[in-house]
Amino acid sequence: MTHRHHDTHRRRLLQALGGTGVLAGLEALLPAYARARDGRHLTGTAARVPGGAARDVAMDIHIRRETIDIAGGQASAITMNHSLPGPLVELWEGKNALLRVHNHLDESTSIHWHGILLPFTMDGVPGVAFPGIDPGDTFEAHFPVRQYGTYWYHSHTGVQEQLGQYGPLVIHPKSREDHIPADREYVVVLSDWTFEDPHRVMAKLKKVSDYYNFNKRTVGDFVEDVSKAGWRATLHDRLAWGNMRMSPRDIADVTGYTYTYLMNGMHPEANWTGLFAPGEQVRLRVINASAMSYFNVRIPGLPMTVVATDGQNVEPVETDEFQIGVAERFDVIVQPKTGSAYTLMAESMDRSGYARGTLAPRPGMSAAVPSLREPPSRTMIDMGMAMDDMDMAGMGGSQHGNKARPGMQHKGHDMGAMKHGDHPMSGMGADDSVAMMEPAGPIVARHGPDWHGPGNISVAEVQRDRLAERGTGLQDAPHRVLTYSQLRNTKRMVDRREPSHTVEIHLTGNMERYMWSFDGVKYTDADSPIDFPYGERVRLIMVNDTMMEHPIHLHGMFMELENDQGEYLPFKDTISVLPGSRVSLLVTANEPGRWAFHCHFLYHMDMGMFRVVRVIPAEKKGENNA
Repeated sequence: MTHRHHDTHRRRLLQALGGTGVLAGLEALLPAYARARDGRHLTGTAARVPGGAARDVAMDIHIRRETIDIAGGQASAITMNHSLPGPLVELWEGKNALLRVHNHLDESTSIHWHGILLPFTMDGVPGVAFPGIDPGDTFEAHFPVRQYGTYWYHSHTGVQEQLGQYGPLVIHPKSREDHIPADREYVVVLSDWTFEDPHRVMAKLKKVSDYYNFNKRTVGDFVEDVSKAGWRATLHDRLAWGNMRMSPRDIADVTGYTYTYLMNGMHPEANWTGLFAPGEQVRLRVINASAMSYFNVRIPGLPMTVVATDGQNVEPVETDEFQIGVAERFDVIVQPKTGSAYTLMAESMDRSGYARGTLAPRPGMSAAVPSLREPPSRTMIDMGMAMDDMDMAGMGGSQHGNKARPGMQHKGHDMGAMKHGDHPMSGMGADDSVAMMEPAGPIVARHGPDWHGPGNISVAEVQRDRLAERGTGLQDAPHRVLTYSQLRNTKRMVDRREPSHTVEIHLTGNMERYMWSFDGVKYTDADSPIDFPYGERVRLIMVNDTMMEHPIHLHGMFMELENDQGEYLPFKDTISVLPGSRVSLLVTANEPGRWAFHCHFLYHMDMGMFRVVRVIPAEKKGENNA
């Protein structure tokens, strides 16, 4: 508990300094990423995307362990070119990249170029694509640049990513058709920092999975629920969560109790600032480079137009807030028309803290920082439960019409026909379940008899299409919120073949024991890779049997999200799968090799929520190696 008191004291000191303006002069509190190379502070220019003429790029990245100023204190971190986040890697589509990674650590390391299309041997995943980079060695990734957009890079070795080994990557498009006009551009790298040893964080989660969760339900919450739903429904709800050995307030595994949330390496009181001239169009390339944190991003008083996701352009969508999962990217255009300052607010999904910066016409300006909103709660929808008989029998087409899209069965089932067995929700009546639920997307399928073994504590008995739902905690926001259903590609799909191969993967876990897996099997126990036949069209279906979001990343290839946008499905390389939901994606398996497929929560991946996707010709399916 001493650490917590120290952390609280430090935060209060920083807030007080920030309020008096003293903090702006404390150069030692600013991380390397906010400084020029000679150490001078460059307010408003850090994270600016320079652009320029298209060219081949050769760049050296030096990985070191250094003591740095970060989050209002000093810590030993992993830096790249003496900065955290690492330097901006800027490439041009149609040109060549030569990225030389030099390991100055006393341990092996790696760099994964997240979302980049390149030979699998350069993808940077030890044990899958290459052995890793030994101390003192240099690894070269040399490849033609075949895409455009906002990406990032990070270690794929142990917990090095949590220690600071990540950075932004921007690729400028070759075609003017893909160019998005903007007067200036910034990368906005969101991350989470802890002064604890990440291995100790993991050990605490293994012993007490809710160690970092101090937002538990109280007697007052019970009384409020009774007033809204009645005694019977409230008691059933409490019993259900108790039997699941979970809390509806389990929103994030690791919280602001230990995390300081950073924007471009700077803590909230340091106030990263991006400058603009009134009337300019400013492009913000928002990258969630955190280890374990989802963020809700908004700019009070300034609408945002979403123009790209995971690097690829989408039809513009004007919104006021979006939720960004770990490893996702959203590009937005804003156009401040006055000389006022605006707060760029990135609130953690569990509302235990925030990262923030300022958009302003002059250095030193700031705007009001919104108060943290009330913490959200999970519902029976997140448990994978139906609301009532009508839900089971008739909601299959409620939001998408009666015609089911492929991969989403839209099957109606009578509650009485379902085999609850010893499920914790047994005995809950329809009226009870309705009382403790929120409106949700349609039921599209239900779970089979396989509970995926002891590594999984629950299954989503009913699976919903939740792509049109707002993210957790944003259901009642009084403004516009982006949903996956709104994303539409700017270009028609090139590969319009019907899939010849379907793979269904269940996201599984046991929160109490902190076990995470696919189909109930952790990576070290998996006996074979997942095969995608080379050159074929594959439908990848993911079902989230757990009661929390999972950001799932497929290396080496884009996935096309089946979100009712016809032949204009958006590309994603990382998809946030909501609890109790079923998502369907299309993949053209045209990148041969062995590719990592995993949850991008660092500690979930480390615990086993990881597999290898092997893209090989069909006749080689029985071979052990690609």
